[in-house]
Amino acid sequence: MLNFTVGPVMCGDEVRAVGGEQVPYFRTSEFSKVMFENEKLMLKFAKAPEGSKVAFMTNSSTGSMEAVVMNCFTESDKVLVIDGGSFGHRFVELCEIHEVPHVVLKLNHGQKLTKERLYEYNGQSFTGLLVNIDETSTGVLYDSEMIGEFCRRNNIFYVCDCVSAFLADPFDMAHCGAAAMITGSQKVLACPPGISIIILAPRAVERVTSRKVKSMYFNLADVLKNMERGQTPFTPAVGILRQINTRLKEIEAMGGANVEIARVATQAKDFRKKIRDLPFEFVSESPANGVTSVHPLNADAYRVFEILKDEYGIWICPNGGNMKSTVFRVGHIGYLSPEDNTTLINALKDMQKRGMI
Repeated sequence: MLNFTVGPVMCGDEVRAVGGEQVPYFRTSEFSKVMFENEKLMLKFAKAPEGSKVAFMTNSSTGSMEAVVMNCFTESDKVLVIDGGSFGHRFVELCEIHEVPHVVLKLNHGQKLTKERLYEYNGQSFTGLLVNIDETSTGVLYDSEMIGEFCRRNNIFYVCDCVSAFLADPFDMAHCGAAAMITGSQKVLACPPGISIIILAPRAVERVTSRKVKSMYFNLADVLKNMERGQTPFTPAVGILRQINTRLKEIEAMGGANVEIARVATQAKDFRKKIRDLPFEFVSESPANGVTSVHPLNADAYRVFEILKDEYGIWICPNGGNMKSTVFRVGHIGYLSPEDNTTLINALKDMQKRGMI
């Protein structure tokens, strides 16, 4: 199997080797050491401000999106939500579920967020902003620095879902002023799914530790308290946290976050160059490094996914909803190379010869 999806992605040999080991008991000093190392490297790679804390959550990234909404906002807030696809809309749904007053800044699929459009909401007493920096359903990358400046001007609590953007696109948490950042184990960290990570700047730490949230499992104050001793409140996905440790150390040994971001960018650039002669269109006006959204001109997008999977042993990423038949996605994260891109392109060229695209 050659996997070009955006999660789970291709894992490296060292990470897979750790996954094949027996899972140890975790209420030990040895496991706490692993957790402290994970926290240190996550803070470093995210360029988090001094005093930031990390919450390691055993759930999907949607669980951490919900935890942030529950712990950081109440019915007294007024939140601006950037909704440019299925993941941005997920923040809208979470605000509805938890009765957080919100306004939706709606963007068309593939549309970039411009400064002019964002500043239509300037000076309107917003207290929070929720955005998926890489709207993974369409492959659009939003400008975290531009949004951060808007939030500073309006004294807005800025939450970045960087699930697909972390270590794929440049992101400086301290410089852009994000109060909270979310990512997941199955993206550029190239580990199995099951762990989501929330980085909280001091402003967010103060907020979540001073509020009472009506949840046991998603109580971030409890998570942070336990992390002081390198532990979690409940049994975590111990094996995946050990794999994350291996992967973070690997990234550090290779030169750190900037080197990994450059590698992903090179992979994306190579794919986009190679696919240009085929009957496809790019969807995103401001493409992220981690994924390319593609519109087939002469075929059903989901059928392209099925044929590649069933006949070529290659997985690309299908879409759902009203984009199911019109857009598929090709990921550039995980253990992929330009040679792997060539394998995918050759399969698509063969499909073209067979009259399938």
